[in-house]
Amino acid sequence: MPSDVVTSLRRAGRVEKSPLGKQTIQTILENIALAGEYRLPVCQDTGTAVIFLEIGQDVHITGGDLAAAVNEGVRKGYDRGYLRKSMVHRPFSARENTGDNTPAVIHTEIVPGSNLRVCVLPKGGGAENCSRLTVLPPSHGHQGIIEYAVNLVDECGGNACPPLIIGMGIGGTTEQTMLLAKRSLLRKTGAHNVDPEVKRLEKEILSKVNKLGIGPMGYGGSVTALAVHIEVFPAHIASLPVAVNIQCWCSRHSEMVL
Repeated sequence: MPSDVVTSLRRAGRVEKSPLGKQTIQTILENIALAGEYRLPVCQDTGTAVIFLEIGQDVHITGGDLAAAVNEGVRKGYDRGYLRKSMVHRPFSARENTGDNTPAVIHTEIVPGSNLRVCVLPKGGGAENCSRLTVLPPSHGHQGIIEYAVNLVDECGGNACPPLIIGMGIGGTTEQTMLLAKRSLLRKTGAHNVDPEVKRLEKEILSKVNKLGIGPMGYGGSVTALAVHIEVFPAHIASLPVAVNIQCWCSRHSEMVL
């Protein structure tokens, strides 16, 4: 587990007001410690392999297909790590397991420079199932965004395994705002947007979510979410797209720069 997530969970354990909530967070932390000691998955749902590639415009990749290389890495990682394979062909009918957790979901972006940044985000099914997209009337503004996010978390209850990290995208088009929400989960937990207005919005949503009383794993308490991360993109004059990508406490993510 990334150190930023563990630090946030320890902080949550100190401020959680419910005795059962405190006990639940302590059990989560013990689970993380044991998983590290025995090199076992911290959760049985080892997720869809979501990969973000930031490719420097001066990089030239040789020796084969990049997507094939990424999928081979996923294949080897899930095999050698004894991780659960969760991907199925024909999701609307046969649902036959692919056997190696491929294909990965790959997002690529061309950026300045001569490096290749690889970010890996295994996304569990329970949290992803609670993620949503809407397009609000622009007149709904701040309040509409807050209500949508808070109502969604309330609707999900304990199904997404709180305490949560709530990724949000605002603006762009529908596919763009969904990507913004997912990408925001790569931030260090609790690291706010640099824009002061967005930072205030993150804090307000987090405060209202934690007043819902859902608590750790849905057992009740004052810590339903660890953080809210929001990314914003300009929008069409007639649209206010809003995406919420829910992440469970088991927020596994890692990166490497080549």
